[in-house]
Amino acid sequence: MLALRKSAAAFGLDLAQVAPPAAPGPGQVTVAVAAAGICGSDLHAYAWTPGYGFMARALPVTLGHEFAGRVREVGAGVTDLARGDPVTCWPTVTCGACPACRAGRPQECRDRAIVGLHRDGAFAEAVVVPARNCRRLPDGLPLDVAALAEPLAVAVNAVDVAEVRPGDRVVVLGPGPIGLGIAWVAQDRGAAVLLAGLDDEVRLAKARQIGIARCVDLGDETLEEAVSRLLGGPPDRVIEATGAARSVTDGLALLRPGGILVAAGIHSGALTLDLTAFVRSRTQLRAAHDTTARALDEAIRLLSDHAEALGRLITHRRPLAEGVAAFELARSRRAVKVMLVPGGPEGEA
Repeated sequence: MLALRKSAAAFGLDLAQVAPPAAPGPGQVTVAVAAAGICGSDLHAYAWTPGYGFMARALPVTLGHEFAGRVREVGAGVTDLARGDPVTCWPTVTCGACPACRAGRPQECRDRAIVGLHRDGAFAEAVVVPARNCRRLPDGLPLDVAALAEPLAVAVNAVDVAEVRPGDRVVVLGPGPIGLGIAWVAQDRGAAVLLAGLDDEVRLAKARQIGIARCVDLGDETLEEAVSRLLGGPPDRVIEATGAARSVTDGLALLRPGGILVAAGIHSGALTLDLTAFVRSRTQLRAAHDTTARALDEAIRLLSDHAEALGRLITHRRPLAEGVAAFELARSRRAVKVMLVPGGPEGEA
């Protein structure tokens, strides 16, 4: 079968013909992939940016962790899924035995592995995953839209970590797929949300299309000016999804005393922080990474209830055979979410 793989600890990816996955073992299922999204983490792995050296021991590995499809085969002991069931997958595979897992916090597992980073993922025709990681999808939810469940769950988790409440003023920095999801979820919870980008008109236009009421391109005004004009006062929460360390500093400077900043981006640079000013402001700096089981379930519900609006986040669909070109498209910022469809159609939403 065709697969898009990371083969060397250097820039690039390879399209390769590989053997189909072996039959699923006990507790596993084989999923025939219908659609798989290109994530920011995939782009980091593609470019081999700092922080992704952990993948070296897994190479060669098939990428792809945002996906949906149908169960093709079930392994021994799997009783809650059947052949043909539509599913998506939480790609974090946990050990089940460490203190965090035993305490019901699998997202903090010390021995976790990520499908598509540590082990073969879904940029292929089929992938084998633990059945416990799969969620059966609501009937009628398009499978390409369902492939947004994992990134939307990351967004839900970031909003949870920020403790966003109705009426809060929230600034979201970065209109990439995660930032767009964060802004949408925070607004859906009743917050007044400002989504800010820099030379990002394509993505900000998509934000307006999915209903984000306040969007600003900081090529036209400063962040402080935009916050004053559109929110009327300092934010209660700032959620950073840019991957630029400077955004964390800028966001902290905006917050009201006692406000919360959540860093959700993956950063290749270091943060310089004036600790005295930070302590005196009584602001909080938190990190949000990956997701939780509860957030994944909420993301699936939101997609089912708002499939038309959230499905607009998909701007391009490309066949797996054009995977490398699709990665270049995703890197260009001319796209929001690029879906790879094994053997399927191409086009723009």
